Amino acid sequence: QVQLVESGGGLVQAGGSLRLSCAASGRAVSKIGMGWFRQAPGKEREFVAGISWGDETTYYADSVKGRFTISRDNAKNTMYLQMNSLKPEDTAVYYCAQHRWLYSNSNYYLTQEYGYWGQGTQVTVSS
Repeated sequence: QVQLVESGGGLVQAGGSLRLSCAASGRAVSKIGMGWFRQAPGKEREFVAGISWGDETTYYADSVKGRFTISRDNAKNTMYLQMNSLKPEDTAVYYCAQHRWLYSNSNYYLTQEYGYWGQGTQVTVSS
């Protein structure tokens, strides 16, 4: 059974940093594409970052390029999102997700390509 558990959210001032973690069980993160999404109140869930299985190609939304870094630790079966230079507009619930199928490089930007989701962790950036 696939389970994804996020942690690391919290309250931070603008310009600060946080690192989110997504601990996975049930499937090896090295074999499956994964991503981070976020959802602010009253808005659609949006893509933040993705990382491919195998060669760890990374993908970023334009709004976070140069500030956020996605990575994973295969030994710990965990994915991370390092968030630097945080802005108030980054405030949202952040979700980690896994693609439906192993060894797939289907579109990392689309929510419908992901079959498994964590419960989310709140990130609040104060101005």
